[in-house]
Amino acid sequence: MKTFVSVTTGFALLAAVAFAAPATKVEPMCPVSGHACDPDATADFEGGKVCFCCEKCVKAFAADSAKFTAKARQQLVATGQMVQKGCPMSGGPVKSGTQIDVGGVPVGFCCNNCKGKVSKAAADEQVNLVFGSGKGFALAK
Repeated sequence: MKTFVSVTTGFALLAAVAFAAPATKVEPMCPVSGHACDPDATADFEGGKVCFCCEKCVKAFAADSAKFTAKARQQLVATGQMVQKGCPMSGGPVKSGTQIDVGGVPVGFCCNNCKGKVSKAAADEQVNLVFGSGKGFALAK
């Protein structure tokens, strides 16, 4: 019985460490053009700093930030400026085993229905579904 408890505890600890391990660093992409970012071309957005490939894209973002909101939030999460606090679809608690990659960012869901809806969508629509509403993410402390 002792062995079973020790092995079970060991697996639980290993799973907790693996889940808490830092994600692979994702290089931010311009939310306007999709090109690599220039660290000197930035704009403040929702308490974070979004980077762009050039000043032309910064101006395009300033003129119509709503058009680029989902990709800007995706970048904030990818760079660690925002963190997931709940399901991006419902806002509810994230359930273990529901995590998928959305645009280079690991995202968890409250249930397999929410996960399935996003999984079935095309890549750009996944980003809009997950990061468009702002549910489930908050500024990192």
